[in-house]
Amino acid sequence: MKSLFILSLTTLFLTFNIAGSQELKSPNGKIAMHFSLKNDGTPTYQLFYKNKEVIKPSTLGLELKGDKSLLNDFSILKIENTTFNDTWKPVWGEVKEIRNHYNELEVSLKQNETDRVLIVRFRLFDEGLGFRYEFPAQKNLVYFVIKEEKSQFAMTGDHKAFWIPGDYDTQEFDYTESKLSEIRGKFDKAYTSNASQEQFSKTGVQTALMMKTNEGLYINIHEAALINYACMHLNLDDENMIFESWLTPDVNGDKGYMQAPCNSPWRTIMVSDDARDILASKMTLNLNEPCKIEDTSWIKPVKYMGVWWEMITGKGSWAYTDELPAVQLGVTDFSKAKPNGKHSANNEKVKRYIDFASEHGFDGVLVEGWNEGWEDWFGKSKDYVFDFVTPYPDFDIEEIHKYAKSKGVKMIMHHETSGSTRNYERHMDKAYQFMKDNGYDAVKSGYVGNILPRGEHHYSQWIINHYQYALEKAADYQIMINAHEAVRPTGICRTYPNLIGNESARGTEFQAFGGSKPNHVTVLPFTRLIGGPMDYTPGIFEMDISKLNPDNSSHVNSTIANQLALYVTMYSPLQMAADLPEHYEQFMDAFQFIKDVAIDWDESIYLEAEPGNYITIARKEKNSNNWFVGNVNGNSARKSNIKFDFLEKGKKYIATVYADAKDAHYKTNPQAYTIKTKKVTSKSKLSQLSVPGGGYAISIKEIN
Repeated sequence: MKSLFILSLTTLFLTFNIAGSQELKSPNGKIAMHFSLKNDGTPTYQLFYKNKEVIKPSTLGLELKGDKSLLNDFSILKIENTTFNDTWKPVWGEVKEIRNHYNELEVSLKQNETDRVLIVRFRLFDEGLGFRYEFPAQKNLVYFVIKEEKSQFAMTGDHKAFWIPGDYDTQEFDYTESKLSEIRGKFDKAYTSNASQEQFSKTGVQTALMMKTNEGLYINIHEAALINYACMHLNLDDENMIFESWLTPDVNGDKGYMQAPCNSPWRTIMVSDDARDILASKMTLNLNEPCKIEDTSWIKPVKYMGVWWEMITGKGSWAYTDELPAVQLGVTDFSKAKPNGKHSANNEKVKRYIDFASEHGFDGVLVEGWNEGWEDWFGKSKDYVFDFVTPYPDFDIEEIHKYAKSKGVKMIMHHETSGSTRNYERHMDKAYQFMKDNGYDAVKSGYVGNILPRGEHHYSQWIINHYQYALEKAADYQIMINAHEAVRPTGICRTYPNLIGNESARGTEFQAFGGSKPNHVTVLPFTRLIGGPMDYTPGIFEMDISKLNPDNSSHVNSTIANQLALYVTMYSPLQMAADLPEHYEQFMDAFQFIKDVAIDWDESIYLEAEPGNYITIARKEKNSNNWFVGNVNGNSARKSNIKFDFLEKGKKYIATVYADAKDAHYKTNPQAYTIKTKKVTSKSKLSQLSVPGGGYAISIKEIN
């Protein structure tokens, strides 16, 4: 009762002291947020870390279409402070339980001229701030259209940033490292071609945006709980170093159709003087609603293989025939078409993958290109492009299902929509039921190309709602979703843990499209993975793509040791061994790590981290005493120095270290590695070389 009484007094005091600045502190007291109104009634906030300014005074509000905007003319109606402290257990994750501890400031604002009420809710965690706009039910604000959200993030200097260009349709760019002031000059070079894309500004960037100040502070800006709203980008005023939110428009140029009561997603700012804190943060998950799926027993982490890499490299083909100029589903008779001899999704090849997966303990096999329609699927703005249930003549669904079941392997479905969201929705129930009838519990969905309805974007409100609809519909059928080319995740996997993976960034496939920067994987955990796990598809052992396809001169900019480490550093409950079985058979001693490494964890320890340079993580396998360590390195060779003090004291372990050879290099000698074993305890240390584009992986097992 005493604590409740003090809280009530505080609330009463703040309610009657509405003219001055209100301060909110994080539970540990290291972060402070100040809220105030300008003289014209414009709401502002300011953020500090250990008394250092992180965000300068920044304005809040929304510009509305055809109505007085929610930008100024506000007075404070009410202020309430609360504290929340709880622990919850994720269905899968990097840790077995997550603490959700924050202090909250709810500011109710009344617009004087219109009598409309806007609530700005702030939650301050030990690792950062989340805030959102809430629109309560009221007679003066019911239906409204957002012209633009005007949330500002005013920087304190010309920070170093790791950014990709702002775009309404893709995140598949390499990251550029530069000063904020250099974004405009480097934008055109950073903006590479893609199947669907549209930029909006030469200083526009995407979230999650990772920055580092000259004083050594790490700052990350993102969003959480993106539901029924347009995806947020950031547009930089590079004269004043102020970022402002920039929402993805619909076909009419509008940014959001709203009906009160409703709210925006959370805008998030993480800050620390230790980069490892950014990687360890669970703030994005904590800003999402608890799990809405009552029975989650069917949601299980998956380690899989797939008929995929040979098509990506051009060795094989998704299409069954090359002789048809066009395909019409239900009309074209593929039984009369001449096979091209390159179609990868055939019974014989798929059985080869099933056999290999079964022999080496993998859970599933993904097959792409199994269904009719791949001959003219891309770039035709075609609505009725796939039906998701009709296989090509050389792929027998029933036979493959029986064969996989006899081998103890689950098949993983592939649904490429070609961006036609209406077509996917018209077939969705039938397609999901078809999956269940044939033993498929997970689907990789794709949205390559321009979106249909025409003029919509991958990240506009309408299409965000489509992704959510597909996810919730899949849950009705107890199907897990791995969405590619969809919007980057914002922690929704807490609420719907059947979202076990997303691509939504430049994945391994781009290594076959000309390559990615060797330090790419040292940036992704600080950016794309802030919102949720990525289906990065690691495990490539043959780096010279011309050996698969003489017409493709691409090179995978990674060493084998780096590829192994990705299974630890690129967290996902869905992990693929992406290369061809014959390449693993050439390096079975290295392949052993992929077989051994876990995909669900009780504990994660972040040992070393510097964005763009290196990451070293140790993880403890779920319900086991086994540990796995992964280190990925950037552009320059370095010595990684770690301690094994995360191990249980008094116990002995055997560590198998898969590392770069001394002469290894991602470009000139990527397949050079060493494997050594040693006994370790909690007192042990390791000093290990990581070459450019390299790293190391360690399997640690208790000695009984």
